[in-house]
This record gives sequence, structure tokens and C-alpha cells, in this order.
Amino acid sequence: MSASAGGTVDTHCPYCALQCGMGLRPAAGDGGVPDVVERDFPVNKGALCGKGRTAPAVLSPQARLTGPLVRNRASGLLEPAPWADALDRVAEGLLRVRAAHGPDAVGVFGGGGLTNEKAYALGKFARVVLRTSQIDYNGRFCMSSAAAAHSRAFGLDRGLPFPLADIPRTGCVILVGSNLAETMPPALRYFTELKENGGRLIVVDPRRTRTAEHADLHLQPRPGTDLALALGLLHLVVAEGRVDEEFVAERTTGWPEARAAAMTLWPELVERITGVPVPMLREAVEMFCGVPEAMVLTARGPEQQSKGTDTVSAWINLCLATGRAGRPLSGYGCLTGQGNGQGGREHGQKADQLPGYRRLDDPAARAHVAGVWGVDPDDLPGPGRSAYELLDALGRDVRGLLLMGSNPVVSAPRAAHVTERIAALDFLAVCDVVLSETAAMADVVLPVTQWAEETGTTTNLEGRVLLRRRAVDPPEGVRSDLYVLNGLAARLGREKGFPADPEEVFDELRRASAGGPADYSGITYRRIEAEDGVFWPCPEPAAGRAAAHPGTPRLFLDRFATPDGRARFVPVLHRPAAEEPDGDFPLYLTTGRVLAQYQSGAQTRRVAELNAAAPGPFVQLHPRLAERIGVADGDPVAVTSRRGRAVAPARVDRAIRPDTVFMPFHWAGEGRANTLTNPALDPTSRMPEFKVCAVRVERAEPRAVDV
Repeated sequence: MSASAGGTVDTHCPYCALQCGMGLRPAAGDGGVPDVVERDFPVNKGALCGKGRTAPAVLSPQARLTGPLVRNRASGLLEPAPWADALDRVAEGLLRVRAAHGPDAVGVFGGGGLTNEKAYALGKFARVVLRTSQIDYNGRFCMSSAAAAHSRAFGLDRGLPFPLADIPRTGCVILVGSNLAETMPPALRYFTELKENGGRLIVVDPRRTRTAEHADLHLQPRPGTDLALALGLLHLVVAEGRVDEEFVAERTTGWPEARAAAMTLWPELVERITGVPVPMLREAVEMFCGVPEAMVLTARGPEQQSKGTDTVSAWINLCLATGRAGRPLSGYGCLTGQGNGQGGREHGQKADQLPGYRRLDDPAARAHVAGVWGVDPDDLPGPGRSAYELLDALGRDVRGLLLMGSNPVVSAPRAAHVTERIAALDFLAVCDVVLSETAAMADVVLPVTQWAEETGTTTNLEGRVLLRRRAVDPPEGVRSDLYVLNGLAARLGREKGFPADPEEVFDELRRASAGGPADYSGITYRRIEAEDGVFWPCPEPAAGRAAAHPGTPRLFLDRFATPDGRARFVPVLHRPAAEEPDGDFPLYLTTGRVLAQYQSGAQTRRVAELNAAAPGPFVQLHPRLAERIGVADGDPVAVTSRRGRAVAPARVDRAIRPDTVFMPFHWAGEGRANTLTNPALDPTSRMPEFKVCAVRVERAEPRAVDV
């Protein structure tokens, strides 16, 4: 539907996992972008960051794709083509690869920004139409380590097991590896309110970020040592007699083994490993344990490591040992990053999962979903490769790729290698809003609708299922991803089962998720609108019961989602990062986001206001390091790892450790941070080690300019 004349349509920001509420009012006259108006939505109370305020700029035809592009086989150039011809070319390319090399030679790579409906349909398309196991998505790079740790400790993964509104009411929060003042600024108000209410904030980060400036205590460990830090705090909890023995006995299992593991890291050893002084460790334990309720929240810092799952488990163990889980105003949570990173994996984009967060290797799960899809369970492929492993296989085992809503040329670790693998494909089709660096390499580029031009649901970091309503009409040559899947399925022999109407897709998603861990069966579009979102799990009422399920804002208050209802301690031991500094590469590199850009920058780099605030990459380094290598603020700096070299201006800043440099990852070209990053994978989550690798830094001579 379109907005009525002069009317405002309630919707949500397209960027991070807060999914802030906003209104869109059509612009006066033809061709203008809509205006953003304030909306009193529970998550953000009308507040928006600069990215949200300027999001409509990418709706402009001047900023995005407005028609399909097909690569001319003779000239090698991308040229405009009719939709029918472009879809024919995609179907032909996928069929050709499958006929020559088998179903698993065709891969599918999705995105954490796709709506639940599109994520569900993409997973179904891969497994039912293409019959391939080779599907994953860039959400694997977001919170997969936390998801794995959640599942093995609590039996269920949801980013936050409580609403954001609970944060100001607790007594202390340990915030690990999150710079939310820049990555999701409207969330900062919850921590400001926490402090106004007398609560305390501890921030763990190698940099003194804008978020750390708000902390009562800032712990500044070496990159890659968060696991040792968490174990050291648990050691002190045990040594100081602060374990909640009653909670541990009544609601957990596995404590003796976890306690023994923590006791191997005494405070002085933790100080040597992390660089955090023992008195600060003791102060953190006093602040965390000295109040009735407390929380630990983690983000990409501890999670994007080759030991990210164990690191999150260590923080969960700290919560369990102190009784800070499964109780009101206490618990462990993960601050999901991407807009629909939560829903994207719940409903089938992840290599090992079926809709409803069902396991692909579970016979009962396969039977249920196959029944909804009308196929034989034995015809569903098994689990495939994780995201980086899939990208690494391109041009070898995987010869053709359908990619939706991702830009791995910029966002993947060891990005130069991934770019080479993409270039080696026999066939590449990309669905995107803009001509990203990855789309520019495709054989076919399909221009698709974006947030304000389509209706669909997303699931925010709280587990709140939201509805984004279509507010404006897309350009004439643009179609939805559901239209694309409908057209391709028909061309590949599936005339039915892939509707282009999002509500019809959501109704099927509800049936597919029914009875699963992420049960959406009791959620409808009308309920979402009436209730400002519905928290899953929300099953449909049993037969004979009139009352609707209220949804589940708070998990685990009565029992955990394990067979016996008890949380599981997981014993973990510290181990170093996959790559530590040495004589050739003596420094740590860590990466992250900045306030005015988002993810690979494919959309935000097309907004003038955001580019003015953050025009390009930089290398943040401590003054002592800058003096040692002879650079001043703004001088070009070369950062080199075992995988490549990046060059960007120096930003000399005492807010970072002297042994560490930081680069944001939003840009392509010579300043691409992911040229440097290490694809070493967590053995459980298959998360790459984005957050730490060994580098050397030196002054780069400016390039000569022709005149």
C-alpha cells in the first residue's frame, strides 16, 4: 500500500537492531524523498541518530538502482535490461551451474537486513528449488558466537532475554565490547537513566570510546583477552565468597567444572594477560556483586574472535555464579548489531537452521517444516558451509551464487581473497538497492525495494517482532526480493509456494515456526500494530482456548529452555588469539564502526550529510606509537598484516592503547580494513576473528598526483 495524501505512515529505521520507530510523511510534489517525523515508539521514544534521520535519502532514484543490469557477454559491461530478460538470465545461469556440477555447486548468500519474510523465502528457495545445502548469510558475522553460547547455556538464543526498558532499573551493567554511543545512539539513554537511578556502568573496551566516557569504571584490556578477563572476575567472585550458592544449586548444572576452570586464572595472571590492574578487577567485582540485580551485555568485541563462543560462555558463567540470570532485572544479553540479524537466522538463512530456530539435522524439525512446504523431508539438504567457508569455496566447489542484501567485497574478512573468489565464479546474481562493490562484479544485478517501499516484519535485539509498513512507491523499474524469488522459482519449475505478497509469506512462516524455539505462530500483522510489537516466543493458543498468548518479553524467569529447566555452566579456559603480535607484526589491530556510517557503507556512503561527518577511513593510534613511527595527525599511514596492506590517514588519540590500532570497516579501496582481518574461525560458531590480528604500522608516502 502507499501512503495516503498528506498522511504519515508508521514504520521503522532500516539500520541497526534497535529498529527505532519513526514516521514517514510524503514529500510535497513529485520526486521528493519523504520526511521523517517523530514517533513515540517504546524502543527509542522518538529519538533517532543521524543515520535514521537521513535514511530517506537513499530512496532517491539518484542514489540507487532503478532497473536491472545484465553483463554484456561481448563487451563485459553491465547494461540495462528488461526484468523478464534479467530473470531469464539468472535462471539460466543457476541451471547451467547445477547441470554441470550438481545442486551444491550453487550457493546462496543472504543478509541480516532482509525482512523475516524475505529471509524465510530465501531459505526455502535454496532448499526446495535449488536443492542446495550451500546457504548462509552475513549475520554469521554478527552475533553467532553469542547465539551459540546462549543455546548451550540456556537452551535458547534471543539477543536480549528482557526488554531494553529493564536496563535503567538494574543496579549495575557490565558492557563488553560495545560502543553503542556510536553504533546505536538512541540506546545510550537507557544507560544514562541507569546512572540517574543510582546504577553503575562498567565498560570493557581496548579503546576509550564515546561509550566508555560514560562509564563509572573503564577496563581497557588487550584485544583478544576478554575471555581471561571474564575468568579472572569469576575467580575473584569465588575467592571472595560472592557465589549465590542457592541459585547455583537450584537452577544450574556444571558448576564444579566451571569453578575449577576459573580458578586457574588468579588475579595477577589475569593482569599480565589483559593489562587490566588487579585493583580494577576487584573494583569491578565489588560494583557488580554489591547490588541486588545486575546484567552483563556483550557485543561484537568479545564475540568476533576465534574463541568468541567460549568468551561469551565465560561472561554467562559469571552471571550464573552470582545469580544474575533467570531473575527480574538481572541477566546476560547480547546487543545484536544488524537490523534483522535475529530474525534472519531464526527463519532459515543460516546453514544449519530451519524456520522457527529448528535444527536442520533434527528429524522432527525436518518433518514439520517439510510438511508446511509440501516436500519429502528426505529431499531437504543437510547443513552446509558457514558464511566465510562458503565465500572461500566460491569458484571451486561453489560455482554459482545468488546474493541478496550483502556486500562481502567490503565486509568479509581477508577481503582481497574473498574478492578473488567472487571473481572466479562461473555466475553471480546480486539483488541489492544500490550498485555495491559486490554488485558491480555480478553477471546480473536486480534492483530491489527497500524498507520504506515494502511491507514486512523484522525482529529487533529484544526479540520484539515489528512491522515496517510500505510508505512510498518504489521507482518504476524496481521490484521486491519476494518478486524475484517468485519469478525465479517459476522459471526453475516451482509455479507455487513462493508468493510475492509479504503477509501471505508471513502466514506460512507462522505455520513453519509453530512449536519451534522461535515460535511466531501467535503473531499477526494486526497484533504487531496494535501492541507496538510482539515478543517471541508467542505460540498460537491451543484448541479451545480463546485468549491469545501475550508474548514473552522476559525469558527464563521460571525455568531455562533446557530439558530439565536448569542453566548449564560451560567450563572454558583462556587461550590466545589465533594470531598474536610478533617481531614482524608487533601491534594489535581491532576494527569497528563509526557514528555516521553503517556496515559496509553501501547505503550510508551515498548520503551527503553522513559523508560530511565521516568522509573516509582512518587509523587511530596512540601518540607514543605515532611519535615512534614519525607520523602526525592526518599523515598517511600504512597498516600491514599477513593478508594485505591498507592505507588511511592517521588519527592520533590517547583513547587507544599504545599497543593497538583501530580502523573502521565501512570503506572499500586502499583503506579497506577487512583487507587485513583474519578469517580464523571459532570452532563452534564459525565466527571469523574480525576483532584482533597482528599488524605493523608505518608512515606511507603520499602518492604522486599528475598535473
